[in-house]
Amino acid sequence: MSMSTAEILMDAEERMEKAVSVLTHNLSGIRTGRANPGLVDSLRVEVYGSQTPLKQLASIGTPEPQQIVIRPYDTSVIKEIEKAIVAGDLGLNPQSDGRLIRLNVPPLSTEVRKKMVARIKELAEEAKVSIRNIRRDANKAADTAEKEKNLSEDDRDKLKEEVQELTKKFETQVTEAAKGREAEVLEQ
Repeated sequence: MSMSTAEILMDAEERMEKAVSVLTHNLSGIRTGRANPGLVDSLRVEVYGSQTPLKQLASIGTPEPQQIVIRPYDTSVIKEIEKAIVAGDLGLNPQSDGRLIRLNVPPLSTEVRKKMVARIKELAEEAKVSIRNIRRDANKAADTAEKEKNLSEDDRDKLKEEVQELTKKFETQVTEAAKGREAEVLEQ
């Protein structure tokens, strides 16, 4: 039983959207030269006998482009938070005054920037490959529907054109997302 034109398009669009959202999620984890709460908010801290995400234990802000400030809701866990930051291997050195922790985020070296940009390009390419695979599946579904006489040849060709337009739209979103993140990595 073949899918209808609307089903084929909807399925392709949903899957392409998913590919883009996976990309944006992965890009948000890439370090840039500016402070970003995302660098630490998912760190797990050993408190009260369990591993707790830092964002549940403290407010995390970036008052300056090169600094993250962590304010624990309960100052008695400040040592555990410091330990988690050091163990997290982020290359960040926690400085505490007993009430809050400051993290100075050093500017990225040229070498690290190059690595980050290469990783961004890799992630973007993976997303584009996913999108093209989804296009291939949709085109196959269109051919099947035409073979089973549920679509005329003209309708099949029109459907493939629409799938191609979706492909272009989502590839552009991938390119834009990657470019934006690259600019952030490269800014001094």
